[in-house]
Amino acid sequence: MSTSDEKVKANGKTEKETPPEQEVREKGNGSGGPILFFFLVGFIASLLVGWIVFPRLLYSKKKQPIDFNHALHVETVEEGCASCHFFREDGSFSGVPKLAKCMECHEEAQGEDPEELKFVSEYVEKGREVPWLIYSRQPNCVFFSHAAHVRLAGMDCVTCHGPVGESTRTKPYEENRITGISRNIWGKSIAGIKRNPWDRMKMDDCAECHAKEAAKGAADLERPIDGFFNNIIRIAFPESLLGRKSSAQTRNEACFVCHK
Repeated sequence: MSTSDEKVKANGKTEKETPPEQEVREKGNGSGGPILFFFLVGFIASLLVGWIVFPRLLYSKKKQPIDFNHALHVETVEEGCASCHFFREDGSFSGVPKLAKCMECHEEAQGEDPEELKFVSEYVEKGREVPWLIYSRQPNCVFFSHAAHVRLAGMDCVTCHGPVGESTRTKPYEENRITGISRNIWGKSIAGIKRNPWDRMKMDDCAECHAKEAAKGAADLERPIDGFFNNIIRIAFPESLLGRKSSAQTRNEACFVCHK
């Protein structure tokens, strides 16, 4: 063995020298660990910022002017939700009741509840409308017909709004700092995950519901007796709801049904 391949130690023994190429490979093999570690740290940090920190910064929380007890009112009134949220004579929906409607029962304070006293003193006695923050308010370009969904389709309020009638306090209103839209429209999950139909009120959710209803309608037509009568209605009244092959969003003028 040549002396170039050996190194003499002080005690007279020799050891083999490591070729330069092998040394480079051995050093390179040890650098993968730190790179993987920093990648994982950066990836996890990005998830935390994007999914937890950013939503907290994006939305501001506001309190409602009055802490409203829905459960108490539902027990007291005769027609439940429809007592305060009703359809007018022209078919339009009243939405949040005006002060005049509230004054039918609250012209004077009912009891000693601080929120009741505040409502009477600051709004009823001064004739001021309560500046309620609307959780379900859509952008100005969106038109939603309550009559079409409640009266025509027979949908229940809970389907879109959840069990609001069971609440005893008003939850904080979360407003998008950029768009000014309520977080109830986008939903709590920034990833778009939802467990209930009322978790979000985006266009995709409307389209999903309409698609399901259209599929149910198509399934009903498969029954011979139903199909016979429905076909007669289609021929006699082509512009009727049965005359449409599917739900509203698939018609030619679909965009202008909900966007004005």
